[in-house]
Amino acid sequence: MNKEEILRNYKNNEDKLLVSKMLDKIELCSKRNKIQNTDFLDERQRNILQKALNRMKLENYIVFGGFEEAQRNTYIFYPEKWNREIAKQNYNEVMHVMHVIEVILPNELQGRYTHKDYLGGLMKLGLKREKIGDIVVWNDGAHIIVLNEIVAFLEQHLTTLTRFQKAQITVKNIKDLHPCNIQKEEIEIIVSSMRLDNIVSELVKTSRAKSEEIIKEQRVFVNYEVVEKVSKNINIGDKITIRGKGKFEIKRQIGNTKKERTILVVEKYV
Repeated sequence: MNKEEILRNYKNNEDKLLVSKMLDKIELCSKRNKIQNTDFLDERQRNILQKALNRMKLENYIVFGGFEEAQRNTYIFYPEKWNREIAKQNYNEVMHVMHVIEVILPNELQGRYTHKDYLGGLMKLGLKREKIGDIVVWNDGAHIIVLNEIVAFLEQHLTTLTRFQKAQITVKNIKDLHPCNIQKEEIEIIVSSMRLDNIVSELVKTSRAKSEEIIKEQRVFVNYEVVEKVSKNINIGDKITIRGKGKFEIKRQIGNTKKERTILVVEKYV
């Protein structure tokens, strides 16, 4: 593996650092014959790393976030002497890179906390977002997926936060994760064309000028790749992620208005 040659493919410093960190993990795994893992990654970051892995034709890894539809996943690299079946047989060792922090709320707080409340609390403790995976919220509490390296810290400090002082905190194995269903809702938007700026404008309920600004600030991703071209044509099935606004999938066209504007059904992740 020629690290310098691989990194020459990346002009963006953030992307180059992301790939560099992954290559370091792969090298450590090879040298020590021990499992190594990345931090939790969003879909855009995984798309970048996956392309690099495909070029390298590397196969000794698993992408895992705690459950099948997890939004944030980690790459887990296992020794080359293992094959995928051996890795599955060593499930406990492979999946030991992450655990679940179970938060059970007192009766008076049940139903009051959202994903934002849990994540906000973790950020107040000074934790880095990349150490935290998905947060599965239900009425009585939540399951917070975290890397092992911050488990002890959370056990000690989570109840120092006012919002969790009366909560019951338990560390659980990842296999005990509370079942999770990704929540989505269908919305309709009307656009004059399938240009990206038109669609972003309708998705975030803002002006065309503002949507162009959002795109040029590199806050918009189409199929997990950043797009700066405001006139990019969007197709049915494309997934659009707007930083700070959410994730959307263009599901289908259901007709046109009298003024020949296009009516689209969009699935919004909530």
